[in-house]
Amino acid sequence: MMNSSYIENNTFITQKINMAVRDIADVIERLNEIIAQTKASGNRMGYFAALYKRMTVAVQNGINANLFEDGQRMNRLDICFAQRYFDAYETYNAGSSCSTAWKCAFDYCRDDGLTVIQHLILGVNTHINLDLAIAAAEISKDSNIDTLAYDFNKINDVIASLVDDVQESLCHVWFPMRMLTKIANNRQMAVLNFSIDKARTASWSNALLLWGMNEAQQQVYIQQMDTTVCTLAKGIRSPGMIMSLLLKGIRSTEYDDAARTIRLIDTTVID
Repeated sequence: MMNSSYIENNTFITQKINMAVRDIADVIERLNEIIAQTKASGNRMGYFAALYKRMTVAVQNGINANLFEDGQRMNRLDICFAQRYFDAYETYNAGSSCSTAWKCAFDYCRDDGLTVIQHLILGVNTHINLDLAIAAAEISKDSNIDTLAYDFNKINDVIASLVDDVQESLCHVWFPMRMLTKIANNRQMAVLNFSIDKARTASWSNALLLWGMNEAQQQVYIQQMDTTVCTLAKGIRSPGMIMSLLLKGIRSTEYDDAARTIRLIDTTVID
């Protein structure tokens, strides 16, 4: 039997979602508030929030530059997508029930042994693999979802433009990365970029499935997605003995000041 609290907190139906943000500018403002909160408290939840803000700004710039076929639709997608993250963040911090996948990601923010890149990928995994598919299907429920495909895929190009900036941020967080990225032809950041790209591909497939389902089927499938994403998160946290040893070495060279790391991811600027 499906957990009733899960359905209530993760329902697909628009009228049950509290749309607190009205446009992308509101999304960015709310993300700035979360970044400020997490910097003040030294909470690693701010790592993904800072990266997510930069993604959102990039999408906003893309809309303003007419990179998408339907800018207004992309605005609606961004709002619906972001609201799921905000709802999860707020309910988790209030001690209430959120999705299993977000609970895993947020719980792991307390793990001092994880690297910055692991925290970022944990957020990417949850938000894109779970939330983006739901948001894409939701905004397309009264139209043909196939018309969204071009703009959905175009986001990959917009996000790819962030790779160099985020790499620079992480080079400041972990000084040896600057030398290693040259030796390894930037493969370290390719890990992050590949995770985003692969997650979006899976998300589009799930969006198509959700769009073709009735409400009851959607709820069952969303619960299955939630469980799968949590399983993926466990693998990101504990990727095997050899990789874990490598990551442990990386973590030993990173800064312990979470607020400083959040600021670097957000701005790439060092005081």
